[in-house]
Amino acid sequence: MAYRYRCGECGFSTRWTTESEAEDRSTAHYADRHPQLVPGGSVEINRKNLETVGCLPMIGIALLLLLITASCQR
Repeated sequence: MAYRYRCGECGFSTRWTTESEAEDRSTAHYADRHPQLVPGGSVEINRKNLETVGCLPMIGIALLLLLITASCQR
């Protein structure tokens, strides 16, 4: 999973990264831009596995079946 923090005071948001790194970047942002405020905002969680190949295996299987079907019709 990847995490992204959004500032509650301005339009700043961290990049998608680990939870601890996103929190560190958010805290640093508040210390730099909003020193008088307690860090806040919101967190977004990307539950997608970014290392997956998507539908590529299904396309490969479909093409293989199509090839087998085409070769059997002779």
